[in-house]
Amino acid sequence: MMKKKSIPASKPFLILFLCQIISALDVPLDSKLLEELSQPPTITHQSPKDYIVDPRENIVIQCEAKGKPPPSFSWTRNGTHFDIDKDAQVTMKPNSGTLVINIMNGGKAEAYEGVYQCTARNERGAAISNNIVIRPSRSPLWTKEKLEPHQVREGDSLVLHCRPPVGLPPPIIFWMDNAFQRLPQSERVSQGLNGDLYFSNVQPEDTREDYICYARFNHTQTIQQKQPISVKVFSMDSLNDTIAANLSDTDIYGAKPVTERQPILLTPTGSTSTKVELRGNVLLLECIAAGLPTPVIRWIKEGGELPANRTFFENFKKTLKIIDVSEADSGNYKCIARNTLGSVHHVISVTVKAAPYWITAPRNLVLSPGEDGTLICRANGNPKPSISWLANGVPIAIAPEDPSRKVDGDTIIFSHVQERSSAVYQCNASNEYGYLLANAFVNVLAEPPRILTPANKLYQVIADSPALLDCAYFGSPKPEIEWFKGVKGSILRGNEYVFHDNGTLEIPVAQKDSTGTYTCVARNELGKIQNEVHLEIKDPTMIIKQPEYKVVQRYGQVSFECIIKHDSTLLPTVIWLKDNDELPDDERFLVGKDNLTIMNVTDKDDGTYTCIVNTTLDSVSASAVLTVVAAPPTPAIIYARPNPPFDLELTGQLERSIELSWIPGDENNSPITHFVIEYEDGLHEPGVWHYQTEVPGTQTTVQLKLSPYVNYSFRVVAVNKIGRSQPSEPSEQYLTKSANPDENPANVQGVGSEPDNLVITWESLKGFQSNGPGLQYKVSWRQKDVDDEWTSVIVANVSKYIVSGTPTFVPYEIKVQALNDLGYAPEPSEVIGHSGEDLPMVAPGNVQVHVVNSTLAKVHWDPVPLKTVRGHLQGYKVYYWKVQSLSRRSRRHVEKKILTFRGNKTFGMLPGLEPYSSYKLNVRVVNGKGEGPASPDKVFKTPEGVPSSPSYLKITNPTLDSLTLEWGSPTHPNGVLTSYILKFQPINNTHELGPLVEIRIPANESSLILKNLNYSTRYKFYFNAQTSVGSGSQITEEAVTIMDEAGILHPAVGAGKGYSEILFETSPVMHTVRPTFYKVQPLYPRIRNVTTAAAETYANISWEYEGPDHANFYVEYGVAGSKEDWKKEIVNGSRSFFVLKGLTPGTAYKVRVGAEGLSGFRSSEDVFETGPAMASRQVDIATQGWFIGLMCAVALLILILLIVCFIRRNKGGKYPVKEKEDAHADPEIQPMKEDDGTFGEYSDAEDHKPLKKGSRTPSDRTVKKEDSDDSLVDYGEGVNGQFNEDGSFIGQYSGKKEKEPAEGNESSEAPSPVNAMNSFV
Repeated sequence: MMKKKSIPASKPFLILFLCQIISALDVPLDSKLLEELSQPPTITHQSPKDYIVDPRENIVIQCEAKGKPPPSFSWTRNGTHFDIDKDAQVTMKPNSGTLVINIMNGGKAEAYEGVYQCTARNERGAAISNNIVIRPSRSPLWTKEKLEPHQVREGDSLVLHCRPPVGLPPPIIFWMDNAFQRLPQSERVSQGLNGDLYFSNVQPEDTREDYICYARFNHTQTIQQKQPISVKVFSMDSLNDTIAANLSDTDIYGAKPVTERQPILLTPTGSTSTKVELRGNVLLLECIAAGLPTPVIRWIKEGGELPANRTFFENFKKTLKIIDVSEADSGNYKCIARNTLGSVHHVISVTVKAAPYWITAPRNLVLSPGEDGTLICRANGNPKPSISWLANGVPIAIAPEDPSRKVDGDTIIFSHVQERSSAVYQCNASNEYGYLLANAFVNVLAEPPRILTPANKLYQVIADSPALLDCAYFGSPKPEIEWFKGVKGSILRGNEYVFHDNGTLEIPVAQKDSTGTYTCVARNELGKIQNEVHLEIKDPTMIIKQPEYKVVQRYGQVSFECIIKHDSTLLPTVIWLKDNDELPDDERFLVGKDNLTIMNVTDKDDGTYTCIVNTTLDSVSASAVLTVVAAPPTPAIIYARPNPPFDLELTGQLERSIELSWIPGDENNSPITHFVIEYEDGLHEPGVWHYQTEVPGTQTTVQLKLSPYVNYSFRVVAVNKIGRSQPSEPSEQYLTKSANPDENPANVQGVGSEPDNLVITWESLKGFQSNGPGLQYKVSWRQKDVDDEWTSVIVANVSKYIVSGTPTFVPYEIKVQALNDLGYAPEPSEVIGHSGEDLPMVAPGNVQVHVVNSTLAKVHWDPVPLKTVRGHLQGYKVYYWKVQSLSRRSRRHVEKKILTFRGNKTFGMLPGLEPYSSYKLNVRVVNGKGEGPASPDKVFKTPEGVPSSPSYLKITNPTLDSLTLEWGSPTHPNGVLTSYILKFQPINNTHELGPLVEIRIPANESSLILKNLNYSTRYKFYFNAQTSVGSGSQITEEAVTIMDEAGILHPAVGAGKGYSEILFETSPVMHTVRPTFYKVQPLYPRIRNVTTAAAETYANISWEYEGPDHANFYVEYGVAGSKEDWKKEIVNGSRSFFVLKGLTPGTAYKVRVGAEGLSGFRSSEDVFETGPAMASRQVDIATQGWFIGLMCAVALLILILLIVCFIRRNKGGKYPVKEKEDAHADPEIQPMKEDDGTFGEYSDAEDHKPLKKGSRTPSDRTVKKEDSDDSLVDYGEGVNGQFNEDGSFIGQYSGKKEKEPAEGNESSEAPSPVNAMNSFV
């Protein structure tokens, strides 16, 4: 008994079916079949119902249709026939119904406004398009209006009306200013749906004169602009000022301050409104409120919730947007505006209407003669649409009668149709909001059976699986399908087969005996057809040995087996998975033909391993679990290099390749990472082994590439992490056959060694590159750019050939080709060489020198012609030398300097010249051979420059008020010296520098006695020379005037803070008068003569200032050439000097001085350099050996004197010291300071202050007394000079305690001899 059922969705179909065709007869989507079947017209493409066109472009009204035979097209306009042949502006596209109305060549779009409808017709019916309403877009200009400025009080509401012109389609509105920038919008200021700009409350910042409303018409791509609107907001403060200005003092005035107001609605007005929207559209509801503070808007739906996923809030929640609305969205929507003072609400009643929409649209019917069918047209809408039918575009009431047709409301019933019943029916569903129009044809066909499945198609199925044999067919009436097995077999029947409606035969369980040929027969009353297909049954794929559960110790090795059996005609593929994922990318996993091996197992290898076997017809798999456990304790493992491989074997010998295999040696507990294969060429280099290749440690065979004419032997070296094994024993030898050379020599060059030859060189081929015996070279050459033949010579296995008799420096084309007894190598490539070079023939001409400055000159020359170079132009050499110095007029040994300028350069700079000197130079061209002749000597002179520092500065003969300075002239005057500049300043014991004094000295002087100095004062001197160009670098020295021992007063209170605070008495020996300075008020403030004196880590900055008194100075400094910001130091008081501390030794600094409060006035910049780091000049005298010895001698002398005095006193004798001192009074003896027992001279602590780089201390600057050499007073401290009546000392050597030293001297002053003696006693 046959049974029918549908094929499950999971099973493949051979034939796809037309989705839109539903009837008793299905038409397969077969292109050949569709081309042969008749079919009524079907509209495939048409323009939209409401078609707005650009009036500047051609109007294209689409109408495309298909059918068999192809349909013809006609149009109606406004309900009447539109004869396109009578209008020259209208054409119809070929094989189409699309109209093209030519507007760009004289037509006017307004003349073609109307309702158009297209009809597509063939012998089986007529299909019609929708009514297409054509309207040209419009972008009218803004009506002119006079806009009054808006004057509004702060806090009030305001509405700026846009009122754009009515366009088609409506324009897009936006507000901008004169700069075409969009006006910012917020909760307070926003644009409504009607385009007006609403202010909930105005603020002073809203005042502006350029509120401009723009309307953009997209179809015409035009933008219209409204006249700018002016808004002026009066604030309460300005309003009160205005009122006050117009009222008398007695009037009561004052505008009320900005008051807060509860919300009121600006739009919509009133408490309720209504809104109608169509189903499927976007519903937009708007509420904009005024108030202060700005109200916040909230939306709710009365009696329900706002629809989720379709509700959006826009314009700062002032607009409620619901997309894709339906009748369920009808209802009351309430907007609530609220601020701190209250709230207001508005209810919008929304009604959702619906244009017609399909419930069941009519579908095409394909019927056989005598069959029945129905067309159903069901639509819905609000209000409910009416249904009307048309046949071939004509209302069915007046269409030709068809006895097989009956209309029943929204359904047409067809009974016992005939071929003449074919037609296209139109269903029109309409209400007040729109209409729907659908075409559906009834196509009555009488066709004999056709089988669409390819003939003799082969099906392959695994045994015991279902087999599906296809028989896609078509016919009208619908054919009956029968299946037969074999050519003359009987019809298939029974439960072992399933027959599907689409003609497919299913064998639920195919067996080996199911193999064979099957015949499908289709027949109807118009004919019969049959088709054969073939079925093969294959053996299933099986895993006959599955992987098994394994337990392996960590760092061990494990293997899973997967042995399969499969049909011999199928090719299987095996895939291994770990935990249902790909195997790790790790060389430890080795996949073999029937197994998976894991080397050096780790804990990460735990898991399930699956073997999957796939063929084109089936797939099988099997899994096993691997468990990794810890290894038991084992003795210490000894790791070593692997043993050498052994049993090398050569197989598969070919001319250019061979296979090498070996057996690995013991890896000695460290896995072999790779093998290195080496070879020996016993024919050319016996005993020398070369690297060939390397392979992974898991591989024991390799295919090696060979070269011809080499007697190969191979050996293998195993490598692990410990190192390399010994090489294996060599393999047997294998001699490859000879062949032509494969390559030509490399690095072919042609360079002449003499002007008349060409030396051709190349790199010879190595032995194994020769590919055979008798290696030689064919050397060929010819002159380039000359129509000449190649000259060739064959030479032995050398690497050079010399061509003689060539012209000088001529280009040649060169090639060298290898050959042996079997033939030539491939054609070699050509290289360009040159014959030998000769010395250049001419010198550069027109040599000119431009002196840039005193140390730099620029030289120009004309290039020599290239033909005269006679070689590769390498450049030009400039020889220059100093003839004499213009300042000394003395010649010296001439030392020529050479500068080389590469390439074809015609100028160069000569640096490092000496100023104020006479030079000569010449220029020569250079090629690879050498230098050409020199150009005539050119004389030039350098201008004056600044001189070098004086050669030395000595300070001698120090007295109480004078010092003698001697100096040497600069080693390099660099011009005519005009004068010397001497600057000096005192230094006190707190490292502060006094005012700087400057003296100009004639250039012919070499010494100077500096008088009227302060006694016992250290001075620092800065000395430099000058030319007319400027001052040179300076040299510095320090010196001290000697001490006035007769005129020291006790210091005043507060002494020690600077030299200017020390008080003096006039000495009977010397009177030092300090100069008086008078300040003159300048016409303008300025800071000039900024001078720096630098040491290692500090620098003294001094300057001269002219301007108002009480200026506050500051010093700015930084590293010269750096982009870092200037560092600023404030100067205390109105001093004209400052000490910069904490500087880096050996560093160039920039400095400038400024005065605050003077419009940022600053001096010009000065640059100085700190001295290099050097050891301190101070030596701790108490640790010196000579000083310790001296102190011991003094102590011994005092002990002897005490003994003598004691003896003489006991004897009653007189010690005649008093008389001797009275007789020989020393006027230079000075009393000591009472506070610290020291003299008032410059403290040794100043030794801590380093000198500037280059300063020198004269050997004779030590301050010492020329008299009283025998007096203890010369040592400095500890002698009061008083005696008893009998002439003996009183308290002379007593332990009189000294006071603490003055502040600032405790750490830097070396102890005097007398102080040390007092401490000792």
